Amino acid sequence: MKDKFYVTTTIPYANAPPHIGFALEIIQADVVARWKKLLGKDTFFLTGTDEHGTKNYQTAKKQNLTPKEFVDKNSGFFHELAKELNISNDYFIRTTDKKVHWPGVVEMWKRLEKKGDIYKKKYEGSYCSGCERFITEKELEKRKCPNHPNLEIQKISEENYFFRLSKYSDRIRKAVEKDELKIQPKKWKNDFLNLIKDGLTDVSFSRDKKHLPWGIPVPEDKNQVMYVWCDALTNYLTGIGFPNKKYEKYWPVDIHVVGKDMLRFHAGIWPGMLLSAGLPLPKEIIVHGFLTVGGRKMSKSLGNVIAPLDLLKQFPADSLRYALMRATPFGDDGDFSEQALKDRHNNELADKLGNLVSRVTGLAEKTGVEKCENKLLKKLKLKEIEKLFDNYEFDKVLNEIFAFIDVCNEYAQNKKPWETKDKKILYELLDSIKAVAVLLWPFIPSTSEKIAKDLGFKVGDGKFDEIKKPLKVVKVKKSEILFRKI
Repeated sequence: MKDKFYVTTTIPYANAPPHIGFALEIIQADVVARWKKLLGKDTFFLTGTDEHGTKNYQTAKKQNLTPKEFVDKNSGFFHELAKELNISNDYFIRTTDKKVHWPGVVEMWKRLEKKGDIYKKKYEGSYCSGCERFITEKELEKRKCPNHPNLEIQKISEENYFFRLSKYSDRIRKAVEKDELKIQPKKWKNDFLNLIKDGLTDVSFSRDKKHLPWGIPVPEDKNQVMYVWCDALTNYLTGIGFPNKKYEKYWPVDIHVVGKDMLRFHAGIWPGMLLSAGLPLPKEIIVHGFLTVGGRKMSKSLGNVIAPLDLLKQFPADSLRYALMRATPFGDDGDFSEQALKDRHNNELADKLGNLVSRVTGLAEKTGVEKCENKLLKKLKLKEIEKLFDNYEFDKVLNEIFAFIDVCNEYAQNKKPWETKDKKILYELLDSIKAVAVLLWPFIPSTSEKIAKDLGFKVGDGKFDEIKKPLKVVKVKKSEILFRKI
């Protein structure tokens, strides 16, 4: 039986179309999922949208739409992005789905309540409408939320249900310290442990219907709706069938892929809920940084927000996937620009990979090939690449693969098969291109599949060993141009 593997993205808030930062996250999660599929694991990959909350309700009203019409429109953009980027997700969860999502959320609430971990109290606090949460005084910078400095902090007073997160503070801290709940890279583990050194506090778990009529009703209380935590975080269970027993096939999740601003919720509130509900904790959370543009944080006021769906009208999906993974060191911020994307498309994908494939297949069509031992392949640092893949250092994986593509281009240049008509040299180069295509499948899947089709081998689920199998000699035709210069 195949090993199981379950990976998720966070579910972005459907108050606007996706920006480039979420494209980074969903591509990173897709690279993880495809790598595991390549190794032959039974992989389930979940993404989706978070659709309730005050912001959506208010914006829908301003646009003369019902909240459902508003979130249907925005969720559609995220669905389109996943399709356009060739994301291999197995399911797309929506928190407004009353059939798939709501029953599991209600079940989660009831389990926490049965445990005595939900209680009601009057609360007054500082509320950031951008984060859609109450924030503590020490989090504020000059009376502003650091993530939304342009928004006024509201003072809200109402009676809500609370979740006893403080009860699980020590258990969560120990699980993170011992890597039972692993956080990678290590700097983000340390950052989280520093954040909770004084203990986790109880969290507001519902809102008064007067302030928020748009959400999942609290069981047995018609005046309250569930706040984001129980609703949105539970998607990782409902997306695989919870409360139906079939969720147990993939739970506990192997990897949550989250942005650095989402870590505190996924390593704090979510494990608290799971411990209360008597469910196993996630195995690992991997954290990515933000994308900056020209070294500056993206913001509407600076006018530098980049929409990936617009970029995909000008660039192939594989080029955007490649550029984002190549430019972003694991766990750090990465800088993005359209010029950098264009340069990588032209200079790396077209000139290095595209040119190698075109030149070698063109010569092989004219000259033919002769099977031999591929000594060139020994220069591919396969063990190092596997290790980097397993450590999620995808920028370094691509550096190694492209270093080998450089080796292949140099080999062709030195051996000059267009002059010597040496069929063995062409075989070595074609066999090496096969290895490159297999390793690049998690990053640029449609390009890898085109190469595989042209050379008569299979790439994808369970096909990692194709790297080590000698290429069967086929009648080779010159490949179509993989990347046209922009």
